[in-house]
Amino acid sequence: MEAYLLDWANLLLRWVHVITVIAWIGSSFYFVFLDNNLLKPTSPDLLEKGVDGAMWAVHGGGFYNPQKYMMAPQKIHTKLHWFYWESYSSWLSGFALFTVLYLYNASSFLIDKSLMDWAPSTAIAVALAFLVAFWVVYDTVCRLFGFRKNGELIVAALMLLVVAFSAWLACHWFAGRAAFLLVGAMIATAMSANVFVWIIPGQRKVVAAMTSGEKYDAASLAVHGKRGKQRSVHNTYFTLPVIFAMMSNHYSFLYTHPQRWLILFVMMFAGALIRQFFVQRHGYHLGRARNPWPFAAVGVVLILAVILAMAPNPSAAKASSSSASKEQTLVTFPQVQAVVAQRCLMCHGEVVQMKNVRLDSVEGIRVQAQNMYQQVAVMRQMPMNNATGITEEERALIARWYQAGAKLE
Repeated sequence: MEAYLLDWANLLLRWVHVITVIAWIGSSFYFVFLDNNLLKPTSPDLLEKGVDGAMWAVHGGGFYNPQKYMMAPQKIHTKLHWFYWESYSSWLSGFALFTVLYLYNASSFLIDKSLMDWAPSTAIAVALAFLVAFWVVYDTVCRLFGFRKNGELIVAALMLLVVAFSAWLACHWFAGRAAFLLVGAMIATAMSANVFVWIIPGQRKVVAAMTSGEKYDAASLAVHGKRGKQRSVHNTYFTLPVIFAMMSNHYSFLYTHPQRWLILFVMMFAGALIRQFFVQRHGYHLGRARNPWPFAAVGVVLILAVILAMAPNPSAAKASSSSASKEQTLVTFPQVQAVVAQRCLMCHGEVVQMKNVRLDSVEGIRVQAQNMYQQVAVMRQMPMNNATGITEEERALIARWYQAGAKLE
């Protein structure tokens, strides 16, 4: 029953997390789009009101006219909407999901004993330290170098090194799937912390001063706006790398690769370059930026390079196929049962039924035959982190059994 309820918690939390992330990233992308498309108005009435940029758009049968004020408008006639719960809800739901799936089952999902044979409590503490440490390092780098000459280039270079080292460390300390998710989670934590620590508090101070009716120091308020803009731009560059890290932990050919940390880093870097293309594209069309195509081109080249570098060796595959053909192809059901008993029943037996899957009966194996083939032989995700030490021969045996019709006699 506990495993069954955890599966439901996993599903529902994942559902909520995906929805909130869509809302957060969608609003972030939209405001970046606005910043790159708002034009200085020429209409006297808009200039008199203090409008610094405006545009027209049509959607859903209606016309929209977003306007941006660099100073506070004389009067806010309707409710002022704050964009922060999208961020907070994304992090809270994501951390809850991380807790249910990885921290609660640290021995199964977080720890790979062939890498680090540590206690679950230690693995949990180190995983949480990743989230905190990355934010502290990133925030410190931004404060030290962010507003210096060429500061953004310095911040970008230093954070690339930090992310690369973090990916290397995570992939050498944690199970591959957990490592990929952890790298994504630490960057996502920094994104949400940017909103919580700097963007929203700074905006509140600016709004309070501008709407108080009293004289205020524009220079001091400008610091909050400058910092908020900086962190907001950083967040938009983080989005594609984070999404890749979160998605890629479902693809075992990535996180089981010997150079998985490098693959993760290169793919995230490619995502950031492609995001840079989209950020600058509208600015280029309006004559505000240089041609952004090189960013997209380099990003795509990096992705293609990873695909080619990871491609299976045809000669090795042919040799493996030739060797397999010489082996006995007929697999009996008792042989499959023996592998299942040794490698699977501790998580899918009478006592524990992870994912509500039970394999301690002929009927259970019959129902799960296709799932067994996919998880064990094709995607190679089970046993989780190969905790039970299944061999390549045993994976091949299950594959041949299923391909021959999954006979139960």
